Amino acid sequence: MKEINIKKTNSNQRVDKFIRKYLNDAPLSFIYKCFRKKDIKVNNHWVKQDYILKEGDNLKIYISDEQIEEFNKPKKVIKVDPKLDIVYEDKNILIINKPSGLLVHGDENEKRITLSNKVQNYLYSKDEFDPNGIDFIPSPCHRLDRNTSGLIIYAKNLNTFQTITELLKEHKEITKTYLALVKGKIDKSGEINLPLRKDEKKGLVYVDKNSQYSKEALTIYEPLIYDDNYTLVKITLITGRTHQIRAHFAYINHPLIGDSKYGDFKINAEFKKIYNYDSQFLIAYKLKFNRLDGILSYLSNKEFIAKIPNKEEKIINNLYIKFDLNKI
Repeated sequence: MKEINIKKTNSNQRVDKFIRKYLNDAPLSFIYKCFRKKDIKVNNHWVKQDYILKEGDNLKIYISDEQIEEFNKPKKVIKVDPKLDIVYEDKNILIINKPSGLLVHGDENEKRITLSNKVQNYLYSKDEFDPNGIDFIPSPCHRLDRNTSGLIIYAKNLNTFQTITELLKEHKEITKTYLALVKGKIDKSGEINLPLRKDEKKGLVYVDKNSQYSKEALTIYEPLIYDDNYTLVKITLITGRTHQIRAHFAYINHPLIGDSKYGDFKINAEFKKIYNYDSQFLIAYKLKFNRLDGILSYLSNKEFIAKIPNKEEKIINNLYIKFDLNKI
C-alpha cells in the first residue's frame, strides 16, 4: 500500500489523473481496474475516478510494493541546451519567444528537441522542477505550430495552467495578436467569421458551413501596409482553432506567404529562392492580459511583445522600405 498526502501543488485535479502520473508505467487498464476494485481510497473513503483532490487529502493506493516498484518509474529530463528567449518570468509563468522550426512538444516517440524539453531543462537547472516527483510538469497553455514563431505561455504549476487555459477558452481576458504577410492586397480592416472542420487523416482544416463537426472560428484583421502583391496584416484571434489563421486567409484568397499546406506554392518558391525563406510568415507578436482575478491578478493590463525575427524583418524592409515595426 502507498500513502500520499496531497499538497497544494497536486490539488484541484482528478484523482485518476494523479494516479496515472504516479504509476506512470502502468497500463490504463490496470489503473481503472484499481478503481473498480475499490483499491483507491481518499480520507478513508473509497472514491470514484472523477473525484477532485484537495489540499490536505490523504490518498491510499492499495496495491503491492512490487507493483508500485514496477509501475512507478523514475522519469528523466532529456538533456538539451536550455537556452531560451524568455520575455517574462515569475513564480507562476514563463512567456517565451519561440523560434520558427521548433516543436512545442512531441509524443512519446518524438526524437526531435522540443520547446518543452528546453523549458524542463531550464527549470530543472534552477531546482524548480523535479522530473522524479509527482508535482506538475511545466506545460504550454496553448499551441503554436512548429513553423510559427512568437510568444507562448508556459505554466509552472497546475493552478496557473488551469486558470490560463480556462481564460483562453473564454476568449476574454487574454488577447493574442499576430503578424502575417499574405498574398494580395487587403486595404480594409475586417473579420472572417467562418466555421472550421478538421480532417484528421489529412491533417488539414477546412471552412465548412454545413458540417455538424465544424467549430465556430472568428478572426479579426487590420492591414498595416500593402501593395498590389502583398499585405502585412495584424490579426487578433477571438477563437483559437487549429490552423485558424492559415485556413481562414487561404479561404479568402489571401494565403500566408510560405505556408506549405494552404499557401500559394509558386510564391513560396520565389520567397525560398530570393530570401531562403521556407516558413509560414506568421508571428505570435503580442500577448495582453486584461482584467484578471485570483492568483494572476498581478498580471492585469500587462502587455508582452516579441522581437520580430531577423528573416521576417528583412523581408518587410525589402518589400516596404523600412516599415517602422514600433508603430504596430
